[in-house]
Amino acid sequence: MSGYTVIDDEEAFVAAMATLAGGSGPFAVDVERASGFRYSQRAYLVQIWREGAGVLLIDPPALTDVDRLQPILAEDEWILHAASQDLPSLRELGLEPPRIFDTELAARLLGHDRVGLGAVVERTLGITLAKEHSAADWSTRPLPQSWLEYAALDVVHLRAVRDVLVAELAEQGKTVLAAEEFQAVIDRPSKPLRTDPWRRLTGLNSLRGRRAYAIARELWNAREELAQSTDTAPGRLVPDRSLVAAVAANPATKRDLSALKAFNGRASRSELDRWWAAIERGRATEDLPPERVPSDTLPPPRAWVDRNPEADARLKAARPVVEERAASLHMPTENLLTPEILRRLAWSPPQPITAVTISIALAEAGARGWQILETSQLIADAFVDSVQTVESRPEAAS
Repeated sequence: MSGYTVIDDEEAFVAAMATLAGGSGPFAVDVERASGFRYSQRAYLVQIWREGAGVLLIDPPALTDVDRLQPILAEDEWILHAASQDLPSLRELGLEPPRIFDTELAARLLGHDRVGLGAVVERTLGITLAKEHSAADWSTRPLPQSWLEYAALDVVHLRAVRDVLVAELAEQGKTVLAAEEFQAVIDRPSKPLRTDPWRRLTGLNSLRGRRAYAIARELWNAREELAQSTDTAPGRLVPDRSLVAAVAANPATKRDLSALKAFNGRASRSELDRWWAAIERGRATEDLPPERVPSDTLPPPRAWVDRNPEADARLKAARPVVEERAASLHMPTENLLTPEILRRLAWSPPQPITAVTISIALAEAGARGWQILETSQLIADAFVDSVQTVESRPEAAS
């Protein structure tokens, strides 16, 4: 397969729209980003396949109003692999699916051992895909022909894969639940912005003192500003470990910072004034962040037996029955019910504990209807049994 051309001018884009409109059936869609190279998660290439239209490789940065594709793409289902990864970039372009079929999610629901695109294509169609360009810098221009061939292969087989998976879902009685899961992917809200995103800095917890945290915050913000202005992945400018090392070393002068071997990265020396200014701001500020912030994160389950023994008993009773039910459905436990939902329910269950109250709590936590039907009674029974077990212990009676 060779000879692909990138659609990167108005004339070619208008022709591509006409080609897509003249095709029929669902659209196979994929996106290539430049994660690890660029700051943004924008789409640097959008691949679309449709019966009768073939593969179209669209270059969004080179075009205006890519959303002109939306009326055409709204005509039918989109087939994607790991849709949750690609939908944000597509929505940034003004492209929204009317409905989707996610081949990765379908493979999970069917209990496939491996759910990467290559593995799913090989299992369903017996075709082996080369994945040598999966981590490439897709902001590169011009894109090499070998990369374009790789990108095209990400969509040309999706329709055939979908048809095989549709049959498998029907055979396992999972057509309806799969449709519910696909819709949930579309409806899932965007993650809210973190209040203190600088706290994501790897190695931050190795630092001690609020002043050190203030300096780390200023360095992180300085790097973020530079990354955004240059559209460069922050870690490519200065890695997290280097920022933390600079704080820990507490250099007395800018020259000391420059001499610090652990402070490296492509911009560690060329932007030395920027980093030193950040350190000085952190040393001077009176706005000292706390080392620990309030969080609704639950303690690790291994600590429950001491901190909340009743919750520990509930979790230990419910987790195996949910896992057993998932196994009987031939799917991973996390697709039947996410561990976080079960943990929160075990930590603070509704009262009284019944299948009805558990169902309501599951729905409020974001579980889908089919998940609630499959697990609510099991969880309620397990929770009730765990209470009886705790009450029957000798230490509980004394």
